[in-house]
Amino acid sequence: MREAKVDDPHTLQDFAERSPPRLLRKEFELYLANILFASRAGIKMAEYLEVATKGMAAYRAPSLTQPHKARQAIRDAYEGKINPLIGYYCGVSSIPTGRVMAQMGADVVWVDWEHSACGVETMTAVRALPPSSYPMVLRWLQIVHDIQFMSEGRTMAFVRIPGHDHASIGYALDAGASIVIPQIDTVEQAQHVIAAAKFGPTRKGNRSAPPCRWLPGIGDTGIDPTRSIWENVNDQAAIIIQIESEEGARNLDAILTAVGDQIDAVWMGTLDMRVTMGYDGFWGPEPRFLEIVDLYQETLKKHDKPNTGMCLGGDWAKGANKAFVIVGGDAFAFLGDTATINSARENLAPLPAKVKSMDIESASP
Repeated sequence: MREAKVDDPHTLQDFAERSPPRLLRKEFELYLANILFASRAGIKMAEYLEVATKGMAAYRAPSLTQPHKARQAIRDAYEGKINPLIGYYCGVSSIPTGRVMAQMGADVVWVDWEHSACGVETMTAVRALPPSSYPMVLRWLQIVHDIQFMSEGRTMAFVRIPGHDHASIGYALDAGASIVIPQIDTVEQAQHVIAAAKFGPTRKGNRSAPPCRWLPGIGDTGIDPTRSIWENVNDQAAIIIQIESEEGARNLDAILTAVGDQIDAVWMGTLDMRVTMGYDGFWGPEPRFLEIVDLYQETLKKHDKPNTGMCLGGDWAKGANKAFVIVGGDAFAFLGDTATINSARENLAPLPAKVKSMDIESASP
């Protein structure tokens, strides 16, 4: 399929920039005609051509309640069409934090539900409490909405799920996020995750369709209106799996062989990897560990799969082979400020002593 930039004012990009995503009937008909023409002519909308001016809004859906075309964005970064996706880590996950990060200009905000107290509240609210407590769930979902709405689509939300729970995967995707799945060790685990994340038998999915998420005529307009909303979002939200054990690294070839077409990128979690191997720290010189690193990299190369990871402290060489890179975050900023606190103690001298008259009198013989 050839690629072309469509300059007609009623292109998908023009439609996507309108919020809320409602057009007059005539405008919508023109938009639909444009998409149908592009599809039949074999034209692939070249979102990457507008990333320099629009950021990730070039990949946004007609409604920001839907996930971005994150799968395409990761692939474009991997193929060198755009710069690597720059991410910021939201470890202290809260609505105010998400609202600040939405304004920072990152391509991605990574919301850590796996290691966040808000995840505990959300899971408790949804599983153990009555419907009156559902606003607790909505509060968490609002983090995703705030990131994507307050950035006007220029920043995408990725949520790291706490485990492989079917319902948790659905909550994050229903909110409009892409997902990161930790601790994938086996083919069976990967197949379970893909099934929970995808709609319909063609993707071997068993995800439940949310009846009140993308309302008819309001939020259910697909990027490709010739297909259902379910088929569209299957191709929009990205799935990144984390390999965090020696078992997972040795099974990665089989995992990508089985379901690699539905996995968009892979992340090696070296801290957990080393803990499971009996080592300390994020990195080390142990031959057994370095063997696993080499195996991981060779497996990604074999399957033509993007690598992802962290690149902190301005050591950009560490991000050279990654299509998706976390370059900072709230927790890391806090750690960096410990040096500022210690420096303040060392460099801010005590104020001049002030002797009270009472003290002088009491000191007199």
